[in-house]
Amino acid sequence: MKTFATPWFAGRTSAGVTLGELIVALAMLGLLLALTLPRYKAATDRAAVQSAVEDAEGVFGSARRSAITRRTLVAVAIDTASGSLTIRSAGTRLGFESLGSQFGVQLGSTRDSMSYDARGLGYGAADLSLYVRRGQAAETLFIARLGRVRH
Repeated sequence: MKTFATPWFAGRTSAGVTLGELIVALAMLGLLLALTLPRYKAATDRAAVQSAVEDAEGVFGSARRSAITRRTLVAVAIDTASGSLTIRSAGTRLGFESLGSQFGVQLGSTRDSMSYDARGLGYGAADLSLYVRRGQAAETLFIARLGRVRH
């Protein structure tokens, strides 16, 4: 009886993937991305707005503290076009925060500035509302004449 040699490829399994398997995997990945991308964008917009509001809250608090320590009038000027807040006292710029370029947010406000007197109280006729928006996320910061800041 004759014995035949087994071929060299017998018993081996294929180590690669087929084109069909690759297309299915890429389609599933694309579907997963399409489902999660809007949620990711909304989450980053909310985080940017929240961070911008916290920074704005710090700017108003800093202006109030500066008015008390300097015993003079200190103002926060709001530039809605560039999205920036500038702290000024007697023509001197004490601080600057560009929320628009830093967080990509848009600002809106009921007044163009907020001033604090030497006691840290708001100087002027009314309270101030600062609106911060990016995409679908928005938040409002309220600054009272008494100096309180809340959102």
